[in-house]
Amino acid sequence: MQTIFGRFSHISIAAAALLATAATVRAQDFPITPNQKATAAQVAQSGIPVADLAPNAPDSYVVRPGDTLWAISGMFLKSPWRWPELWGMNLEDIRNPHRIYPGQQLYLERSNGRATLRTRRAGNDGAFTSTVRVSPRTRSETLADASIPTLSPQAIEPFLAEPLIVDEQTFSQAPRIVATQEGRVMLSRGDRAYALGAYDGGQGMGKPLTDNKGEPLNFRVFRNATPLKDPTTQEILGYEAQYVGKVELVQGEFMVQNTDKDGKPLNERVPATIDIVSSKEEMRVGDRMIPEPARELRSYVPRAPSTPMAGQIVSVYGSAVAFAAANQIVVLNRGTNDGIERGHVMAIMKDGERLKDQTDSARPNIKLPNERNGLLMVFRTFNRLSYALILQATDGVKVGDRFINPD
Repeated sequence: MQTIFGRFSHISIAAAALLATAATVRAQDFPITPNQKATAAQVAQSGIPVADLAPNAPDSYVVRPGDTLWAISGMFLKSPWRWPELWGMNLEDIRNPHRIYPGQQLYLERSNGRATLRTRRAGNDGAFTSTVRVSPRTRSETLADASIPTLSPQAIEPFLAEPLIVDEQTFSQAPRIVATQEGRVMLSRGDRAYALGAYDGGQGMGKPLTDNKGEPLNFRVFRNATPLKDPTTQEILGYEAQYVGKVELVQGEFMVQNTDKDGKPLNERVPATIDIVSSKEEMRVGDRMIPEPARELRSYVPRAPSTPMAGQIVSVYGSAVAFAAANQIVVLNRGTNDGIERGHVMAIMKDGERLKDQTDSARPNIKLPNERNGLLMVFRTFNRLSYALILQATDGVKVGDRFINPD
């Protein structure tokens, strides 16, 4: 008997929304690593042990709009981050895991203690049937726009654009807003202002802002480069700049020759003209400008790190509260220099409480064991720091909490 399931209940609507992706990304842009391919090839030959299946794994499932690879993986496997194994189960029938579409039917087959997942049901003779169910309807769409996503950039788009990890020198040398029209103190969308990239004194080594062909015309504006310190060593790992908006370069800066009141030659710098095109907060003189990078539509493939990984949470982004919850962003004290990659899933560990043993007359100090408190996934990396999305949290997550491999 065939049973068709809807979205499984243990994944919340919020989590499912967080795990959709931009459908316009081409298949070849997805980061399938050699290790993932090797795992998939191995599993495709024999499937996975039945013991690794989720307790309520369905015998069949019809892929629906809004489903995600993370969600489908969690439906069939105990650990959703074991996505490469789910892909391996589909290696013969679904050669690109990012090309699974609504309407496709997945069949889970169990035999001799092993399980495989296919898009076609095996017949009585063991051969796979190729029957296609057709419904009388007309639909026109691009297949690339309909494939099942892995992670939604819409959910984390602000965090791809807003926070920025910089080094102190780069930030101090960035172009800056130097003046406003009519002496305005605050700037918002539609206002005009003036900026300089060149410096005449101090440690500044910036180059002039120019509108020459090939030079950037769109900039993000930041302020207050806040140091991010390792919770244990207190070493500064980088600086997080506060995003305030975007500007467009209308005219580059240049030099003009004039004379002073005594008639002596005088070289004067004319600032570049900029227009405020969007603002999260009101801008002001002194805010820094960094060229806006080309838009990247990325795939985030949830997976456990292939090597042991451990670290601590440095800060909670954009929150004044002491504890973070699911769907919030945290900064980790590990980056690309430590082997962290986009898509890495880690377990959040809560430090065990320290207290006195009230059952012992000597009242010795004891520390309770660390407890697992949820999952997070890295979506943006820098040399020594990373941004991660909290996928699940049993209790509040705070600065200093540790993370380790999920297995």
